Amino acid sequence: MFTQTKRRKGDRRLWWARSKGPCPPWGVWAGLGLLLVFGGLWFWKGRLASDTLGRVREAGMIRIGYAVEAPYAYLTPEGKVTGESPEIAALMAGRLGIPRVEWRLTEFSELLGGLEAGEFDVIAAGMFITPERQQRVAFSRPVFRVSPGLLVRKGNPHGLHSYADLIRQTATRIAVLSGAAEEELLLGMGFPETRLIRVPDALSGRVAVRSGRADGLVLSAPTIRWMVMNPIAGLTEMAEPFEAATGGDARWPAFGGFVFRKSDRALREAWDVELARFVGTEEHLRLVRSFGFTAAEVPLAGDVLMIPPQP
Repeated sequence: MFTQTKRRKGDRRLWWARSKGPCPPWGVWAGLGLLLVFGGLWFWKGRLASDTLGRVREAGMIRIGYAVEAPYAYLTPEGKVTGESPEIAALMAGRLGIPRVEWRLTEFSELLGGLEAGEFDVIAAGMFITPERQQRVAFSRPVFRVSPGLLVRKGNPHGLHSYADLIRQTATRIAVLSGAAEEELLLGMGFPETRLIRVPDALSGRVAVRSGRADGLVLSAPTIRWMVMNPIAGLTEMAEPFEAATGGDARWPAFGGFVFRKSDRALREAWDVELARFVGTEEHLRLVRSFGFTAAEVPLAGDVLMIPPQP
């Protein structure tokens, strides 16, 4: 309980005191006021973040981040965003009642940070589902299952046909997409940092191989297949066959999907409902075949059970 003392003549200040002692100084009250203000802002920010589905439906627009790595995501000569991931993302958004997409081009290594910072609401970039990434973000159900691929110069002069070959051939230099699963995999297998060439996107990696700066570019099989199908592939080819490692590797086939903030559970679950109705259908197969995917690279019904649960 607070009591107001009598004001002395000529003293314009009001003195407030507790019944059992002196009142804290005005600075304390100011600090408490600021705390309440910022606490309120934090509370409302948290509520807005957790209601992304409602926000994007009301706005009729969703922001989607992507990085250039054909055939997962790329720009046509006319400037249209397309690829396996953007095309499926636009379909899912439409089925959720979100007619417009605002595309946000980002370097692959910056995608997770951009999502966490609120720069976009979903990532559509053919991103592999890994336990390390699941610590930061939440993935949709898988939309592809792929094997590793390697781009080399014509004739495969170093005879590279597996990850084990990349390590054993100590004179080779290998390009990887910065932040990609292949970079982590190679380093985890003991590949020396000094022989690793990090590139910001797949096009830069292809140029590195064509120019001789790198002896190979490690990416998924659909990406490498797309490169050699393209006339500008030039002096390169896909290493055939190519294995993750001698005897195979538990991380392959790799599964990939769309990426969400962990706080956006409602959006992810609604997205997954639509994906469950779409993945594996004839409509899905027609779409991904146009980007060079095969039926073997479409997830099977039981593949969702192979994905580690969200932490």
